[in-house]
Amino acid sequence: MKKVLFLALAAASFSFASCDSKTENANEQAAENVEAAGEAQADAMENAADAVRDSAETTAEAVEEGATAPAATTEAPATTPAQ
Repeated sequence: MKKVLFLALAAASFSFASCDSKTENANEQAAENVEAAGEAQADAMENAADAVRDSAETTAEAVEEGATAPAATTEAPATTPAQ
């Protein structure tokens, strides 16, 4: 949705390219604000993805270490069948 809004604002700012007016400057500023917000959101999503990836790697390493550790064995006492 933000991309569509950004493209619409960009198109509007280009349509007024022959004029150097307050409206044009406001449209350009709005387009830049939308672009900056989109980039900030993309950065936040990348950071969240990195955190998930790091967490998954940590969990995988813990599982691998648990799988390679010797298992604790307990021996059950021998029982004789009841007659």
